[in-house]
Amino acid sequence: MKLRELREKSADELRSILQESRQSLVSLRMKAAASQLKDVRDIRETKKTIARILTLLRTDKIS
Repeated sequence: MKLRELREKSADELRSILQESRQSLVSLRMKAAASQLKDVRDIRETKKTIARILTLLRTDKIS
């Protein structure tokens, strides 16, 4: 998810997206460990999305 899209979300929406992203990351890691994941870049993108959300929650959107 792009930073511009995330900035338009409310703090509650960001928290729910964060929770979903973390669950997705666990799932992706399990698939990678079982050699079922075709595109390993998905893990990297998910981690970047989590970092972007955490940054926004800590700086701009403290609620």
